[in-house]
Amino acid sequence: MSLNTLEAGVRPAAEHDAEKALVSKVAWRLMPLIMVCYLFAFFDRINISFAKFQLQADLSLSDTAYGLGAGLFVVGYVIFEVPSNMMLYKVGARRWIARIMMSWGLATAAMVFVTAEWQFYGLRFIIGAMEAGFAPGVLYYLTLWFPQHYRGRITSMLFLASAFAGLVGAPFSGLVLEHLDGVLQMRGWHWLFLLGGLPCVGLGFLVLKLLKDRIEDAHWLTSAEKTLLASRIAVHEPHKSGGSLLAALRIPGFLMLGFIYFLIQVASYGLNFWAPQLIRSAGTQSPVMIGLLTAIPYVCGAISMVVIGRLSDATGERRKFVSGLVALGAVGFFCAGIFADHTTFLIVALSLLGAGIIASIPTFWTLPPKLLAGAGAGAAGGIAVINTLGQFGGIVSPVMVGRIKDLTGSTTPALYVIGVCALLAAALLLWGLPQKLRTLDKH
Repeated sequence: MSLNTLEAGVRPAAEHDAEKALVSKVAWRLMPLIMVCYLFAFFDRINISFAKFQLQADLSLSDTAYGLGAGLFVVGYVIFEVPSNMMLYKVGARRWIARIMMSWGLATAAMVFVTAEWQFYGLRFIIGAMEAGFAPGVLYYLTLWFPQHYRGRITSMLFLASAFAGLVGAPFSGLVLEHLDGVLQMRGWHWLFLLGGLPCVGLGFLVLKLLKDRIEDAHWLTSAEKTLLASRIAVHEPHKSGGSLLAALRIPGFLMLGFIYFLIQVASYGLNFWAPQLIRSAGTQSPVMIGLLTAIPYVCGAISMVVIGRLSDATGERRKFVSGLVALGAVGFFCAGIFADHTTFLIVALSLLGAGIIASIPTFWTLPPKLLAGAGAGAAGGIAVINTLGQFGGIVSPVMVGRIKDLTGSTTPALYVIGVCALLAAALLLWGLPQKLRTLDKH
């Protein structure tokens, strides 16, 4: 064997090790802060489910009214989602993400002043409007820093923060509601929103100070590392055309991805907004115990997220993993309806939900960049559009479940409807996407 042949074998291995070490370096630099920010973003969505019992009693809200208020968060989010992400592309991710965090933190903390139903509706809408663009903005930001074949595990790291928001936030919420109720003449749910909102303002300042908009601006990378990272990201971009949002909308499979994400979000919000209520209806009354039990699905989601993220990157398969996870979530919804009155079996069902639905979301978000990478403003806006279409599920799900519960006295029929939505999403992932999304991601 010639020396040149040996060198040809050594060089790719050395380059792969260098790339892996570089991606690890970037991840350690960026992901801890981004994950903490995302943890608070997700907690901002689920804290309303823990405040529900005290909030409903103090404001005399029906389940339909609660569902409407929960859904109005998403209405505000949806209306301002695409404009927010287009602005992010213009002014830079660092500044805009910081602005989002500071404004939603202040709006969330302002929930302590709510004393009437109309104020509840209005402020929930404002909180959603202020948070609009955060999740797709962060997802777009990650495409600027990580090569395609690492995005499964990186996106899983990001969404692992959402699982930790449930894992830590659920017991934390129970403790706050039970032990801070009445402190400084404030209700427990007031403290919940205050402690969830004010830290976001400080995190916004950290984003401004620590994050960079471009690889070229990263003083903590050498010139060689910047060149290597930029080249690895560029080589996997599937096309360079479509620099506008309109062009992105015309890409085959784009709107189907949006519809699939809508169905997934119907399931996700069904878990996030109603899991504490399901556990309470099954016979558990202690806020602390409800919080602890609610954390279990998020533990399962975190484990599933990490495992599937690594398997997805190792095999290059995205679509089939998402489909399998969503189908598992559908089984969880059906079982939750069947065992709605049995706490132990209900927790098992919710655990299936967590392992399926929670873990399906980060793996799903490896699909849009396959269509949109290299599209410039179209990529930022396109990711926002897909997320916006999905967030309509956050409007439909809480209102639908609340209305069905008010009409029938039970959430069980709504759980079956959500299970069917999840099965439809799984089927579309297998048979409804174009060839470009069926290909494997290879190194």
